Amino acid sequence: MRELSAEARLHIHARTLSGRSAVRIHTFALYSAFALIAAIVFGTLSVHPF
Repeated sequence: MRELSAEARLHIHARTLSGRSAVRIHTFALYSAFALIAAIVFGTLSVHPF
């Protein structure tokens, strides 16, 4: 197998890091959405309009 150039290795490393960052951002967004929904639901349950 031939050796990769330093530039190719750097590009692969950067893509791997950006992939990990994308997964973290998506996970954070998902949990934030659930937290927002829970806050709205519990917030409206605690209001007694009558």
